Amino acid sequence: MANRIPRVPVREQEPQLRATNFEEVCYGYNHEEALLEASRCLHCKKPRCVEACPVGIRIPEFIAALHEERLNDAAQIIALDSSLPSICGRVCPQETQCESKCIRGIKGEPVGIGRLERFVADWHNANVQEAPAKPTPNGHKVAVIGSGPSGLTCAGDLAKKGYDVTVFEALHLAGGVLVYGIPEFRLPKAIVQKEVDGLKALGVKVETNMVIGRVVSIDELMSEYGFEAVFIGSGAGLPMFMHIPGENLCGVYSANEFLTRINLMKAYKDGSDTPIMPLQGKKVAVVGGGNVAMDAARCSKRLGADVYVVYRRGMEELPARHEEVEHAIEEGIVFKTLNNPVKINGDEKGYVSSMTCVEMELGEPDASGRRRPIEKVGSEHDLPVDCVIMSLGTTPNPLIKNTTPGLEVNRKGGIVVNEAGLTSHQNVYAGGDAVTGAATVILAMGAGKLGAKSIDEALSK
Repeated sequence: MANRIPRVPVREQEPQLRATNFEEVCYGYNHEEALLEASRCLHCKKPRCVEACPVGIRIPEFIAALHEERLNDAAQIIALDSSLPSICGRVCPQETQCESKCIRGIKGEPVGIGRLERFVADWHNANVQEAPAKPTPNGHKVAVIGSGPSGLTCAGDLAKKGYDVTVFEALHLAGGVLVYGIPEFRLPKAIVQKEVDGLKALGVKVETNMVIGRVVSIDELMSEYGFEAVFIGSGAGLPMFMHIPGENLCGVYSANEFLTRINLMKAYKDGSDTPIMPLQGKKVAVVGGGNVAMDAARCSKRLGADVYVVYRRGMEELPARHEEVEHAIEEGIVFKTLNNPVKINGDEKGYVSSMTCVEMELGEPDASGRRRPIEKVGSEHDLPVDCVIMSLGTTPNPLIKNTTPGLEVNRKGGIVVNEAGLTSHQNVYAGGDAVTGAATVILAMGAGKLGAKSIDEALSK
């Protein structure tokens, strides 16, 4: 019977409606839909999906428990390996990881692993109020810098083993990129807060408004505050620019600033303390083609703008998730691919009035394997816009490097670590975007798990 069941589609807000609000786009599965989708799992003896999961979730096991309607058991199975299941079920790129290895995907569509994970996690959050039992303290004290996915994962894994863990967060809310970078319509902030509260129930302490490297240094955490090990999960929050004329005009934002104002500061609400320029009826160009670019474009659309995504390669080369690109197109965002900005033009008051672009064509593959964009001679043209959002990637903030003597970094500012996640500084570990540069939530979580494992092995000797 399972062989004949097609993949269960997921319900979503209609594009015309969702483009006007910040409510979650995807509704997820209901109980019946989840059970039907769970019945499609073949329960492979050698599950390749688990091997492709950066945190090693026991996928066939939790799906089997779900199919048997043992929902609490399914949640507990996921919790063995993931501290953030409701988050991963929403934003993890399953299509290139666990689902890409699903046997069902060879001749059809893979099992909707991410959607099932989300259903189980959301069910648990809604129906199980009992706080987890706090593990017996083991007497060891660990500091975690940053409350993004790598930091929260490291903290959760250590807390489950009895460590006294304190997470230090520079902003006023815990969650890192999960709260300042990912829009509400993709990841409701109440979901993030619920996951953070779950870690606090395990005993994890969270100190906000703590800029490590300014308020206190890593060396001071260890010498004066008694932390035996430190995990750096501070992310990659330093935006990159093109360094073209006009980037200093009013109306030019980095995607980091724009999304932080929208997601964390709620700039789209009337009376916001940190407003952005009014976008109703304006034209916005988002430069870049990744998931962050899609987030910035879709937020701009919800603020009433006509939005262009300007990307120097073609649609096939867009690095954003296919689902995010599809959603953006459905919501009316225009993709100007094979275009590259060379100048931002301003009016007499210093505000953006247009962006000069050149057309591109794709040549031979570069070192990354993607075809190299080449400028077409004589193709320069102006795109009338009122706002430009640069979404070109981010690099790690140099603050921790500059205030931690002996901490080795690479030429891109990423902290250098060995195979165990250990830095060049004794008992200091690092992982996630602070090491790799901007990557995915699930890869950061995997690095957090590695850091916790390595710290436990070092301190429990």
